[in-house]
Amino acid sequence: MPVEIIQIKNLSVKYGEIEALSDVSFDIISGDYVGIVGPNGSGKSTLIKSILGLIPFEGKIIFQGETLSDFILKNNIGYLPQKMSFIDQRFPATAMEIVVSGLYCRKKFPKRVTKNDYKTAGEIMETLGISGLADRSIGKLSGGQQQRILLARALIHSPRLLILDEPTVALDPQSRDTFASIIKKLNSEHGVTILLVSHDSGSMGKYASKLLYLDRKVVFYGTFDNFCRSDEMTKYFGADQHIICHRH
Repeated sequence: MPVEIIQIKNLSVKYGEIEALSDVSFDIISGDYVGIVGPNGSGKSTLIKSILGLIPFEGKIIFQGETLSDFILKNNIGYLPQKMSFIDQRFPATAMEIVVSGLYCRKKFPKRVTKNDYKTAGEIMETLGISGLADRSIGKLSGGQQQRILLARALIHSPRLLILDEPTVALDPQSRDTFASIIKKLNSEHGVTILLVSHDSGSMGKYASKLLYLDRKVVFYGTFDNFCRSDEMTKYFGADQHIICHRH
């Protein structure tokens, strides 16, 4: 029987007088891969910030009957933002140290790293095919390699939900494809529930099990096939629907 990992009910967010989200409601089932798409300014990042508890909102976000703070404190969420701006060639950390830092949130003071922590980091890096990068400086890696290191950091505490906010926006096409394949494998083979924001609506048909089209409110939520077959969406998008459905 499907289990709802998140229930979002009547979520609304305002920035001053500007309504960024209006009465947004949908559920995420455990094991889903939900692609969140929509035009610029549609509220995609605002939705993610609401789920992460970073901004105030009206409505309810329920995590299997738990409050947001309890769910986060149990390390149930892994988060990967857009390419981190602090990483440059002078950043003084190895790839392994960056991955291990993902465990700090689980540690009490003093936050000491153990041999077992490094073993766990090594295992997740091996799963993602980046073991060979362990001793290299994070600042000297390519953009695609850096994102895979940050993905390993987000996964090291075995979250039940992985949230990614346009994680491939700064990557070249080959790196984007590689990264997308890794995320798909995490979902299909390891059962990680995925919530991924993307500006590329068409690519979601390759990977996501569900499509959430957002434009300050929920325009469509369901499978990609149902989106392409929907007469209602055909009327809403016109020729753009044909482009979205045939790009994947």
